[in-house]
Amino acid sequence: MRASGEQHTLAAADYTATVTEVGATLRELRHSGRELVVGFGAEEMRPAFRGAVLAPWPNRIGDGSYDFGGRSHQLALSEPDRHNALHGLVAWSSWSLVERDDSRVVLGYRLFPQVGYPFLLELTASYELSADGLRCTIAAVNGSDTDAPYGCAPHPYLVAGSGRVDDWSLELPASQYLQVTPDRLLPRGLADVAETEFDFRTARRIDTTFLDHAFTGLAPEADGTVRARVRTAEGRGVEMRWDAGCPWVQVHTADRPEPAHSRIGLAVEPMTCPPDAFNSGTDLIVLAPGERHEASWAYAAI
Repeated sequence: MRASGEQHTLAAADYTATVTEVGATLRELRHSGRELVVGFGAEEMRPAFRGAVLAPWPNRIGDGSYDFGGRSHQLALSEPDRHNALHGLVAWSSWSLVERDDSRVVLGYRLFPQVGYPFLLELTASYELSADGLRCTIAAVNGSDTDAPYGCAPHPYLVAGSGRVDDWSLELPASQYLQVTPDRLLPRGLADVAETEFDFRTARRIDTTFLDHAFTGLAPEADGTVRARVRTAEGRGVEMRWDAGCPWVQVHTADRPEPAHSRIGLAVEPMTCPPDAFNSGTDLIVLAPGERHEASWAYAAI
């Protein structure tokens, strides 16, 4: 048995992708043999959250504690150094095959009530390849008899081409970013990107800029789609696109202490809510009993 479980390989047009059982993770995505995301080996345990599905919350919950429905809840501190609960509860879970063909796979996971999150969710992750790229849709149905707090996001690291993040440009149509505490990366308040190092509304080289911030105020294009683009100096690269269902996006330059792994991909994570939304309530999805929610995003080569 491989460390990331069963492998689901998809192909369509000039694209190939591999999705794993563990975490419904996007392990590989290529266009004409060119890598579009930072992947990992079929026999390798997934490095951290690389390519995983994040639910029932993305990003961080400060101290792992929150109040909901008149009750206080305490989650395990999965980011102990910062005393936070990080990236939900399903990234290391075994997702079952629901359906599959050559270009599409659907995986499912039943999240049972547990300490800190006493709600039942039926989750599905659908990946579909076409000539337009790879589309992923995460759906959640509240199987509880009470309301449930919810949010989701993906965690890919985009690869524009050779080199590192410093060598690539980023285009991100975001007018605001979330200021965070330097030690725990918890929200302090919104600020305008204008005249800051976080303004990528016009594509520019990332260079040595450090990013691990949530952005909002996202400006869609004429078709209602928000697009983030990462390119090499020659103009090749990769884009992610999503709609108003994800009004936030976390961007991280993947700075690591190990030189071989540092800044080798740019995390671009469309999110349904910002960090610590279980406490702030900002854009938090509240699922009524039996209610279904979907969020989707797509990847394409440039």
